[in-house]
Amino acid sequence: MNWIYALDMIGTLVFAISGVLAAVEKKFDVVGAFVLGFATAVGGGTLRDVLIGTTPVGWMNDTNYLILITLALPLCFFAKKYILRLPKSLFLFDTIGIGLFTILGLEKTLSLGLSPVIALLMGVVSATFGGVIRDVLSNQVPLIFRKEIYASACLVGGIAYLVAEYLNAGHPMNTFLSIFLVITIRYFAVKNRWGLSFNPRN
Repeated sequence: MNWIYALDMIGTLVFAISGVLAAVEKKFDVVGAFVLGFATAVGGGTLRDVLIGTTPVGWMNDTNYLILITLALPLCFFAKKYILRLPKSLFLFDTIGIGLFTILGLEKTLSLGLSPVIALLMGVVSATFGGVIRDVLSNQVPLIFRKEIYASACLVGGIAYLVAEYLNAGHPMNTFLSIFLVITIRYFAVKNRWGLSFNPRN
């Protein structure tokens, strides 16, 4: 299995889990949980593919996406008590997801010959818009609109990836380190309550 494809599958599963966990917290039924998991897992990638003209969009060409999203349901419902023992489990899965999808979305856009700036933006779209859809459907203010460091972590990781590629850094290592950078920035931003706001007193 191609390692980039493997990372894409992992990202799909962890984002689906974050969506289903959000549904569990809101006491949605099974159908609602699937819809939320589906939207979280493929929403950002679908929007990216439409914007860059790659159709049919990714998940329509590969049923493994739907299988993994469906798998998230029993994982969350039957292993709920174990998953929820993880510290801030929704945050954990969401953070891993944005790290993976930022760089994978960026790489896919670059592979089509589009500019690095557009690729960076599409990486952020891939990473964050599934979460936006999840939060809107579950009646939450989307994280991207709060003062928390969220999309900005994706931007920093994406820029680091582009700089390393320009310097001809090893590709697999660059991918993993850039993903790790996004996750690390997001983790410490939440842990230390770093934020971006027009009003620094808030």
